[in-house]
Amino acid sequence: LLFQILGAVILGFGVWILADKTSFIAVLQMSSPSLKTGAYVLIGVGTLTMLMGFLGCLGAVNEIRCLLGLYFTCLMVILITQVAAGLVIYFQKERLKDELSNIVGDLIKKYDPSNADEKTLQDAWDYVQRQIACCGWTGANDWENNKILINRSMTEYPCSCSNSSKDSGFCTLDVPVNSTATYADWPVHEQGCMDGVEKWLKDNLGVILGVCTGVAVIELLGMILSISLCKNIHSEDYTKVPKS
Repeated sequence: LLFQILGAVILGFGVWILADKTSFIAVLQMSSPSLKTGAYVLIGVGTLTMLMGFLGCLGAVNEIRCLLGLYFTCLMVILITQVAAGLVIYFQKERLKDELSNIVGDLIKKYDPSNADEKTLQDAWDYVQRQIACCGWTGANDWENNKILINRSMTEYPCSCSNSSKDSGFCTLDVPVNSTATYADWPVHEQGCMDGVEKWLKDNLGVILGVCTGVAVIELLGMILSISLCKNIHSEDYTKVPKS
């Protein structure tokens, strides 16, 4: 039962990544194929874990060594895969960070409130800037690459970067007509979203590591339990059956 619950949690997390349309996850999963692939992998692992939990229960109740062995093997494969994924993320973190910077940079450069095709993605980024109280990826200067703001002489700024009542789109800077401005003139948050995301990860690192460790411990206990049950299941000695 515990492994079925664990599988349901992993499955639900994968579905949430694909379904979420309002947070930073939405920005990533709509821009990065790797995150979508990861979500499908989570869905597959969650489904497999639920199935293995059922087979493990069935094997334990009916004392079927084959099912217990299959249960042990699948848990071992899942655990090894999780450890490998963690190592890849750790050793490739700089590459992932660069990829993330490129994704957000491209989004900011092409940001256009009138583009209905990209509205969902842009709304997700506006949500991130409002929630984290940040502007741009490294800072407000990232928005100097936006084509619309350049054409308007930087006399407008992204509303989600400030405490404006308007949640998305561009707000007009209070400057004389036909004048020019820079991002330094904008009433926006100074912190870049990269720093905000890193701060959130650091603040929640203990919870993240705790959940990952808990999942790994549960899987190890399942492997130990399945091996113990396998050893305690005795095969019938048919040589002692009386012959007719």
